[in-house]
Amino acid sequence: MRGEPRIGDVFGEMLTDAYAVQTGTGTRPLAGGRLPRPVIEIIERDDGLINGAPTAHYFAGPPDWEPYDQRAVARVQGATLDVGVGAGRVALFLQKQGIPVTGLDTSAGALAVCRRRGVRNLVHATVDAHVADGRRYDTFLLLGNNVGLLEGPERAPAFLAALAAMARPGAQVIAQGTNPYGTRDPVQTGYHEENRRQGRLGGQLRLRLRYRQLGTDWFDYLVCSAEELAAMVDGTPWQLVDVDDRDAPYYLATLRLAA
Repeated sequence: MRGEPRIGDVFGEMLTDAYAVQTGTGTRPLAGGRLPRPVIEIIERDDGLINGAPTAHYFAGPPDWEPYDQRAVARVQGATLDVGVGAGRVALFLQKQGIPVTGLDTSAGALAVCRRRGVRNLVHATVDAHVADGRRYDTFLLLGNNVGLLEGPERAPAFLAALAAMARPGAQVIAQGTNPYGTRDPVQTGYHEENRRQGRLGGQLRLRLRYRQLGTDWFDYLVCSAEELAAMVDGTPWQLVDVDDRDAPYYLATLRLAA
């Protein structure tokens, strides 16, 4: 249908082109061997809101990271699964520190970019599917606002159970989230209110990604307060043991596998 995007690996295509811009190489080089344009991530919400952001942060090195990312990697211990590895910025850093790290993503294109950048251990799977591989980890990273992968109260227990099935005794989850409720923007507060009327959390988003002529299917993604996160963790194999919110509205949450 004209006007509708073709479903495809939006994230992978976007990162492939962003990497080409940075390096002057790629599968679709334009005039001069480079892509002479910025690569913008387009996020469409189900109420019609559209946001765009540059993709450079997916490739940023540690000097350009946010303080909460710096503190997150300092907490890493043992074999680590970087969930939603993206372009590999965190996995590359940990790898250089001698930490055994595996990057997991559902985007084949993103993993190809990681491989070209030197990330050695990569898995193309969902968290649930990776359980069957029999791997065990000491640390699970959900950085880049990837608390959102919990999707909401309905999905969170299964997602956390899958992590627990891959966890060694004493394992931890280090997750970065965003409290969405400090805003006075009526577009945002109205969305929160409509969500609550539908029995959803205020920050439970329905999104799709767009890039060039590609789009994803619609999916749930969560921005939530630390209190909402604590409620979703309650009753799972994990305990919320620390919330670092000194960079509010952003926070780092640490979960520990219950004995």
